[in-house]
Amino acid sequence: MKAITHAKGQIKAPAKKVRTAWWLPAGLILLSIIPLIFGIARLNQLANGAEITAGNARFFASPSPVVIHIITAAVYALLGAFQFVSRLWKHGTGWHRWVGRFLVPIGLLVGFSGMWMTIFYPRPEGPSDLLYAFRLFFGLGMTLSIILGFISIRRRNINQHRAWMTRAYAIGLGAGTQVLTGMVGALLIGVPNEFENALLMGAAWVINLAVAEWAIRKRPSVRAPRSAAVGSHAR
Repeated sequence: MKAITHAKGQIKAPAKKVRTAWWLPAGLILLSIIPLIFGIARLNQLANGAEITAGNARFFASPSPVVIHIITAAVYALLGAFQFVSRLWKHGTGWHRWVGRFLVPIGLLVGFSGMWMTIFYPRPEGPSDLLYAFRLFFGLGMTLSIILGFISIRRRNINQHRAWMTRAYAIGLGAGTQVLTGMVGALLIGVPNEFENALLMGAAWVINLAVAEWAIRKRPSVRAPRSAAVGSHAR
């Protein structure tokens, strides 16, 4: 690539093309593996009639929300990981657009089902009010991020779209990071109490959002294609 020479004699180096390596979706999928395993185990319990205990009675009494949450969360985590592969949306394959249209309702189901369980399931013994508040706050944050991301792409604002969808995915992948924060907490403080457990789980969402914000600010800005912008005004 040749450098661009301006009239004043200044030479501006060409912008580097940033491509997301395939290790990123692989790492995101790896992070979601343990929550997926727990989810499959929960579905197996519900399907085969495991022993009902105080910890799982609410799931057997109303299984639909938890089944919806587990299945949609698995689809959202696995397919969503590939939305960060730049070559899938830069070369006009249609993958990013069509998968994105599918993942918007899937992600909303993840968020709404999680909030539904938090609000309407009987409160189990153990989780603190702080954890209850965290689940509502981040569940609402995920759903709002998806909605704002969808509105942004309808307005052809690619940068805002990418930012909001990245935040939504970061919140959705919180369960994976909670496994890590739980392990670190166990090593540092032993068995956590209710308050400490809530802080460890909340820290996972905060860590994911912090990484997401760092990635958002690191990305180069993207402009919508001129033809797309013209087409949107012609409608």
